[in-house]
Amino acid sequence: MKSLMDKCCEKCFHSPSSPCQDYIKCRQQGPLCHDDENCRARFKEFLENIHLPADSSRRQVLICAGTGCTSSGSRKLVDALREELARHGLQDKVTVKITGCHGFCEQGPLMIVEPQKVFYTRVQLEDIPEIVASHLVGGQVVERLLYVDPATGEKSLTYETVPFYAKQKRLVLANCGHINPEEIADYVASDGYLALTKALFEMTPEQVIEEVKISGLRGRGGAGFPTGMKWSFVRAAEGDKKYVVCNADEGDPGAFMDRSVLEGDPHAVLEGMLICGYAVGADEGYIYVRAEYPLAIHRLKIAIAQAEECGLLGDNILNSGFNFRIKIKAGAGAFVCGEETALLTSIEGNRGMPRPRPPFPAQKGLWGKPTNINNVETFANVPLIIRNGGAWYAAMGTEKSKGTKIFALTGKVNNTGLVEVPMGITMREIIFGVGGGIRDGKRFKAVQIGGPSGGCLPEEQLDLPIDYESLTSAGAIMGSGGLVVMDETTCMVDVARFFLNFTQAESCGKCTPCREGTKRMLEILTRICEGQGKEEDIETLERLARVVKNTALCGLGQTCPNPILSTLRYFRDEYEAHIRDKRCPARVCQALLVYTINPEKCTGCGSCARACPAGAISGEKKQPHVIDISRCIKCGNCMQKCKFGAVEKA
Repeated sequence: MKSLMDKCCEKCFHSPSSPCQDYIKCRQQGPLCHDDENCRARFKEFLENIHLPADSSRRQVLICAGTGCTSSGSRKLVDALREELARHGLQDKVTVKITGCHGFCEQGPLMIVEPQKVFYTRVQLEDIPEIVASHLVGGQVVERLLYVDPATGEKSLTYETVPFYAKQKRLVLANCGHINPEEIADYVASDGYLALTKALFEMTPEQVIEEVKISGLRGRGGAGFPTGMKWSFVRAAEGDKKYVVCNADEGDPGAFMDRSVLEGDPHAVLEGMLICGYAVGADEGYIYVRAEYPLAIHRLKIAIAQAEECGLLGDNILNSGFNFRIKIKAGAGAFVCGEETALLTSIEGNRGMPRPRPPFPAQKGLWGKPTNINNVETFANVPLIIRNGGAWYAAMGTEKSKGTKIFALTGKVNNTGLVEVPMGITMREIIFGVGGGIRDGKRFKAVQIGGPSGGCLPEEQLDLPIDYESLTSAGAIMGSGGLVVMDETTCMVDVARFFLNFTQAESCGKCTPCREGTKRMLEILTRICEGQGKEEDIETLERLARVVKNTALCGLGQTCPNPILSTLRYFRDEYEAHIRDKRCPARVCQALLVYTINPEKCTGCGSCARACPAGAISGEKKQPHVIDISRCIKCGNCMQKCKFGAVEKA
């Protein structure tokens, strides 16, 4: 008697247009039959032959349903498009598919029309009838919705020709924006779970770890510890119970790398965790994800349920004897829980506070058991490495930093969004190549890399190759991948204060250096920005920063002085201007500003005087007005109201 698995395989080969859906329907009818010894081999063959056929006539519309585009109304576009297609009788000829984040958040909501790969940007509800009538019915591209390069004025017909995408190397993000993250069929059709079957049936756990070592993959969540080495520690650790933990507690301001991967390709993370569990000898995993990521959590739940239904999670996976289950733990939003020991404490149900190390989690982690912790991007790289080989991965990047890295490119740059680039690329190539340069034609000033614990690098470091060692030597860190671009209007002292204010508020307070040191440093920075700085403040700041860096208990405290140390290193003159000249060169620090009215531009309209809450502006009608500096409270209302640019600040 044929097993259910055999029947599924036959369905797969006889209905290639929707093999995965057939398999899932069969799997939902009951448990797989494990009596047939051919089940395992047949399922492996099933996975290898599940690819969707290349069909040039296959038409589908991909609509971004990541957090960014969803907040801009993309879900309404899905409904409206389906209704419009039905009105034209095309509901069975054109497939409408939601996807995860395309990455080009600046231009959302985004839409791709396949198979031509036509790329539409900033699509609105009122554009849907024209897209259907002109493009999907008439075959005419709606040119006004194509991307236009602001530098050259050229239009890009397909996403592959958009400079933002053309200069990336998307490996981890390859599926994001192109598959439906809520359908396991799409993931399997994109070679999903082939790496798992290869690991289970063709490799020993030790061989899996060796392949990861060969790849040179380093942890993408912060310090860049070699992934294969970490796995080998957990494999060698003694214990009858071991855990695999995915750190998805992405708390850096402006960072959304992990969120986008979880929303756009959740099965890649699950597959990476499964392979890790097999390699280190664990049978249980946790994904610690921020509760502020509801869409990521929603799609993770769907992915886990689908993987369980298909026999890819649970007991005796693919009849291999390997058991593995995954649970989701929603974090409460504490930044310190991104530190691995604090994260483990939180999973255990306690207040998330770091523990002294050693012992390291590899020896004594979750509930005292050997535990492997990697972040989302690290796990998402694993299936690629196992499927293609460690040597393939090691061929990309630099000598000590292999593969690619995802960055959240934000700030004063034309093209903000999610980018994936090879290790070793320069800051200049990312900011001016992928990012399209600085907004409004302003001058580049600095880039802050590595989140609130990272460093600020100046223009002379633009050609610095991005790898772990180069960034450390320059006074920054790779971190999780935040990349904030700043222009000439940015005050670097204020930037240091901003990031320290964040880390000081997020400090758990367990250790004295971080609890007291961050508070004292923030007080000094605030005093400098308010024009009350002293000559000795710079030396005190520097000394305090190094003490905290060298003595704090966890990574949060040890790296939080980086914005101060890097801005002192590269922008010391701005600190000195604030202290000695009582002047903010970028004209940002409100307490140091002086508002004046240029008599040559002033028409005497009186708008500024009427807007001043302190009554500091006087003058006759149609005559130049003046500001009484002694009464001015520096609110800036006068500058906002003046239509002639007569109010100036210095």
